[in-house]
Amino acid sequence: MKHAVTTGSAPTGRVNWKRFGLMMVPAGLVVGAFGFATASGALASSFVISGSNFKVTADKLEGEGFVQYGRTITPTGKGTVPVAVSGIAKAKITNMCQSVAVGPFALRLTAGDAGKPVSATNLVLDVEQLAGDAVFSDMQIGVDASTVSAAGKDIHSDTKGAFGQQAATVVITDLDQTAWSTTAGTFTLPNLKLGFGGSDNVCK
Repeated sequence: MKHAVTTGSAPTGRVNWKRFGLMMVPAGLVVGAFGFATASGALASSFVISGSNFKVTADKLEGEGFVQYGRTITPTGKGTVPVAVSGIAKAKITNMCQSVAVGPFALRLTAGDAGKPVSATNLVLDVEQLAGDAVFSDMQIGVDASTVSAAGKDIHSDTKGAFGQQAATVVITDLDQTAWSTTAGTFTLPNLKLGFGGSDNVCK
C-alpha cells in the first residue's frame, strides 16, 4: 500500500487497489459473514445473492462518507466468496456501465452519460475485484469495523474487532470492478439505457 499525505486539516491518501484487494481477502475469510444496518431500515441486512457476479465501469465515482470492511458471502450454487463491503453515504457516478452474463448473452445497462451523473444514497457493494485511481481524504486504516462512522450509522459491520477503514471522501477515476451485489436507499439513473447483446456487450 502506498500513501501520499498532504499538509492541512484534510490529509489525502492514495491506495494501490491491487495490493488492497489482496489485503482484504484474508480479513474476509477470518471474520465470516457480516450484516450491515441502516438508520432508516430501508436496506435489508441479508438477502439471497444470485450465482452471477457483474461488472461495473465508470469514468468517475465521487463519494461522501466512505467505509469498507471484509466479509464472506455465499452466492446461489457457489461456495463461500470473500468480498470487500464498500459503503458510501452519498455517491455520484459519471458514465456508469453495468453488465452481467445471461446465458449466451450479456445484459448491459448504462446511465449518467449525458452530463448528469448517476446519484445514490446509502450505497453498499459486495466487491470481489476493483481497479482504478483512488484518492481519499481523512483516511483511517485499521479501524474496528463495528465502529466506523464516516457514513453515519447507516453502514457498518456488526462484528466487533474486525478490520475496517473509512474516509471522509473518496474519488475513483477509471473505475473497473466486479461485484456480487449492490443495494441503495435511493438510486437515480439519468439517461438509463438497457439492452441485450453478445460478448461485445460487456462493459469495458
